Amino acid sequence: MTELLDNKEEATKAVVAFLTKKSKNKTKFYLKDFYKVFPDDKPRMIKKVVNKMVEEEVLEYWSSGSTTMYGLKGAGIQHSSEGEE
Repeated sequence: MTELLDNKEEATKAVVAFLTKKSKNKTKFYLKDFYKVFPDDKPRMIKKVVNKMVEEEVLEYWSSGSTTMYGLKGAGIQHSSEGEE
């Protein structure tokens, strides 16, 4: 595990910076998009970090039923604004 993933605060800053930079084009991202933020780490470890950010309400899930994506909390279209529960 790289130092970036090992330091929760720095990992969170890196993810938020990545999403903020890309938010001009889109607000939801696949898990594989986060591999660019942590290029030297294994997908399983990246998923753990991203899921922890969801638990801490930095990020949130968005699911179409067949696809799960992640986005910054409150950014873009959410389930509540789509009339879904």
